Amino acid sequence: MSDGRLSVFKTYKLYVGGKFPRSESGRVYEVTDSKGRWLANAPQSSRKDARDAVVAARKAFGGWSGATAYNRGQILYRVAEMLEGRREQFVREVADAEGLSKSKAAAVVDAAVDRWVWYAGWTDKIGQVVGGANPVAGPFFNLSTPEPTGVVAVLAPQESSFLGLVSVVAPVIATGNTAVVVASADAPLPALSLGEVLATSDLPGGVVNILSGKTAELAAPLASHQDVNAIDLTGADAGLAKELEIAAADNLKRISRPQAVDTGDWSADPGTRRLTAFLETKTVWHPTGALGASGSSY
Repeated sequence: MSDGRLSVFKTYKLYVGGKFPRSESGRVYEVTDSKGRWLANAPQSSRKDARDAVVAARKAFGGWSGATAYNRGQILYRVAEMLEGRREQFVREVADAEGLSKSKAAAVVDAAVDRWVWYAGWTDKIGQVVGGANPVAGPFFNLSTPEPTGVVAVLAPQESSFLGLVSVVAPVIATGNTAVVVASADAPLPALSLGEVLATSDLPGGVVNILSGKTAELAAPLASHQDVNAIDLTGADAGLAKELEIAAADNLKRISRPQAVDTGDWSADPGTRRLTAFLETKTVWHPTGALGASGSSY
């Protein structure tokens, strides 16, 4: 067998509605490693790509939010299983994207897999933590339960191309939301490869949609979109974040501003803050019925 075979270069594509389209604009841009060496051409998404992703996310919301929490946990765990099987690929991509040694990149990928498992375990428990029965002065049951906000636009971290990405996406979908994700502009390849994992992990198409390109160009139409219910500003700098907050106010979007941990150690204990960031609380009143002679009620 000849040793002079040509390499098969990977064509990276967007992940929208469970499919892998190129940008409708036909644009691409060069992605380089930390030393400036060419890695691939990534699709440069347009505003129409962003709108298409919102349509896909809205279409998927009913089925995903209506699934049992246990089922969502099973699917998130399946994502972790599939990532484990493609570990070497992601170690290589993270090492190139972030200028890490192979051992450090492996630690990052392992932490990302563990994070999927973490959030998989929370899907059927977060309701017990933030919901419950409320004491009221009257013959009523008063119950509060968390419900997903809806379609969430997520600006992924710019520096942490994979662990940071997983840390902002997994909690959004764990609680029943659907997501439109804008990947790191300079290091989008791990995010685009994640789309391939999600497509084979029983996750319904449209629950997560991944776009690559210029963050500001894609974030602007998402922030002003009337069918986007919330936006995570983690990947925006201070100036862009301010502009997006103003645009998001038009339909009263829920906003998650960058926190101190978002610029520091993504491997730290994530807690439940991101799980509750995009939940709404529904409170239901129901009469307990007439009290009997014994003072009890049904």
